[in-house]
Amino acid sequence: MINIYTYETKIGYITLYEEFGLLTRLEFGRITPDESKNEQINETLILKDAKNQLNEYLNKKRKYFDIKLNPKGTGFQKNVWYELLQIPYGETRSYWDIAQNIKNPNSARACGLANNKNPIPIFIPCHRVIGKNGKLTGYRGGLYLKQFLIQLEK
Repeated sequence: MINIYTYETKIGYITLYEEFGLLTRLEFGRITPDESKNEQINETLILKDAKNQLNEYLNKKRKYFDIKLNPKGTGFQKNVWYELLQIPYGETRSYWDIAQNIKNPNSARACGLANNKNPIPIFIPCHRVIGKNGKLTGYRGGLYLKQFLIQLEK
């Protein structure tokens, strides 16, 4: 069973997903459970803890999350997402940097696509990835939110 719960935060509504005690997704907005995917509304301890940690982060009282994550994706995507977790709070990297760090120097564009598919934004800090020219690039939560999160960490 996949447990989901929607919370109101200072960045708007977010819906968190938990399966087998691990955080698997974060969606921006209110999401209705999909019974065909075995989803149910159930505020578990993991979801409460994730929400509390997210609120602490948004209020500048937390720099690191210690929620156990289980993002679902390909091996390549998981490598990219792991690399995103290595970006220190308050710093940014380019897609090119990520490609170099995963030892796949010609994969900057693929790293961008993997970044876009990150199922647990903020907890896996894809907002910390910018263009090589230093400009903001797309973000599922919108560029305004990406800019907000980068500024929050300054």
